[in-house]
Amino acid sequence: MTHFEEPILKVRELSKKFGDGCDSCNSLIEGSLDRNYCPVCGTIHACQKISFDLYRGEILGIVGESGSGKSTLVRCLYFDQEATAGNAYIKDYSDGQENIFSVTSQKKRYIRDHIFGMVYQNPYLSLKMRFTSLSNVAEKLIAAGNRNVGKMLDRGHQLFDHVNLEGFRRKDAPATFSGGMQQRVQIAKALSNNPPILLLDEVTTGLDLSVQANVLDLIKELQRELEISMIVVSHDLSVIRMLADRTIVMLNGKVIEHGLTDQILEDPQHPYTQQLVHSLL
Repeated sequence: MTHFEEPILKVRELSKKFGDGCDSCNSLIEGSLDRNYCPVCGTIHACQKISFDLYRGEILGIVGESGSGKSTLVRCLYFDQEATAGNAYIKDYSDGQENIFSVTSQKKRYIRDHIFGMVYQNPYLSLKMRFTSLSNVAEKLIAAGNRNVGKMLDRGHQLFDHVNLEGFRRKDAPATFSGGMQQRVQIAKALSNNPPILLLDEVTTGLDLSVQANVLDLIKELQRELEISMIVVSHDLSVIRMLADRTIVMLNGKVIEHGLTDQILEDPQHPYTQQLVHSLL
């Protein structure tokens, strides 16, 4: 895939640490950390100078084991956590001129409500479980400034048609749904304001295999239909193989390999990636 256009999202040297760091670990000199942990001061360097581009209509996969920093990365992008350092630029926000990590909290809220959609591994982080499914979608629409109840209901039904949630369940609370159905409500809510970028964090973990397959088919279908750009985070390479055009492999807070997904699967370079690919066979 050759890209001539500008990326929709540029991330440069994104770092996130939990702790203040010390002279020993803040330099990030090779060997100063034990995996991503500083044995001197106890700081965790969850993401270390991560850079990548995301193009319009592309699915970028981020794969790595638990603790590799992949979920921290998308949570920093969605402002659930504050990045310690680095820059990120979105083409659809101030024409990619403003570093989104340093804008005001009001502007961050605008970006969360209009530019990004987020789907979490745990639906409880996104959904109000006792509200109806339609109210959950309305909540995101209201956050973006919508006030017309009729239009919001229409939009809710349109989104639930997209994610195949049956009509008679739309006034039910997500608390009464299976895990797969909760993910469908979450995806509908994330898409409510037509965001150009969708972030998906381990969305099939904990679901039965047949349900996983349905959710993955749905994501692929939505991406084709809406030409939305997506970042898909998973520890499962088979999920990435099914969805992603390009893939980043993370280990201990660093990117250790990146390239076209097919290329990484056919000819992995790093021993860790080789091990991942081998476990798929």
